[in-house]
Amino acid sequence: MSYKRTLGRLGLALVGGALAVGALLVVIRARADDTAARLLDALRREQAESTTNDAGATDTADLSDLPAPVRRYLERVLPGEHPDVQSVRLRQTGEFRLGDADSPWKSMTATQHYTVAPPGFVWDARIDLVPFLPVRVVDAFVGGVGSLEAKFLSVITVADAPRSPELDEGELARHLAEMVWFPTAFLPGHGVSWEPRDDRSARATLVHRGSTATVVFHFDENDEIVRVTADRWRDTGDGEFERCPWTGYFSDYRELDGVRVPTTAEVAWNLPSGDLPYWRATIDDVEYDPLPTARRRSNTSPGPNPE
Repeated sequence: MSYKRTLGRLGLALVGGALAVGALLVVIRARADDTAARLLDALRREQAESTTNDAGATDTADLSDLPAPVRRYLERVLPGEHPDVQSVRLRQTGEFRLGDADSPWKSMTATQHYTVAPPGFVWDARIDLVPFLPVRVVDAFVGGVGSLEAKFLSVITVADAPRSPELDEGELARHLAEMVWFPTAFLPGHGVSWEPRDDRSARATLVHRGSTATVVFHFDENDEIVRVTADRWRDTGDGEFERCPWTGYFSDYRELDGVRVPTTAEVAWNLPSGDLPYWRATIDDVEYDPLPTARRRSNTSPGPNPE
């Protein structure tokens, strides 16, 4: 009889523990969503308040003042007339490496929101350190301010970058490099200034709220961007920043919603000891806004939807 009572009590304890864990996970989820949701709301408010970006159709014919490789690229990836993209939602599946070149790659899923005018983004990622023990990373550039926050189990803060001009500039450079996923932002009138280098590369500069970002775009024989290079600020791990060469690679171009974009990418720091790749992913889905229904095309991207 006592044996049965013991089992009964153990069963009740297990059920109670399971309910407690479930309740904790609900709280964790709510807290995890808070930072990303707050930043995303701020990003959308800033876009709504902006008076510099009027939605409408644009034409690729007015590209005569751009460097030749940029002009050929835009003619390649954009249709003759297309919606002027105002905001973007992008989903990624891939891997992230925390640490040095000997550190293992960890699985990652992410959703990223961008605005064009003003330039901004919120990257909301889940990185699985070990099964069922994720780190939630929110990387953002909102209101001209860069931020980076990482929380273990979405509750315990393991990284929270202090505000600095270096962080702001680095996040703006990221935004500029990632315009390959919404190339209408490269068109004249969207704030990007171009400087020719040679027949296969050009330097782009974007200025916003006191921060200046410069990225070199490299084009292949298909007139597609396959590489970007920049000197970006890198956190040394002790609260200091140093300028470091940085490279992004793009490949596997496909037509999504009428725009030709890369669906595979990787980025790396180019350190004196050798290259340190730290992010690689495929793009599972891209959604543009506004995008008139008559011009919307079916999604042809590979891979499952991470959400």
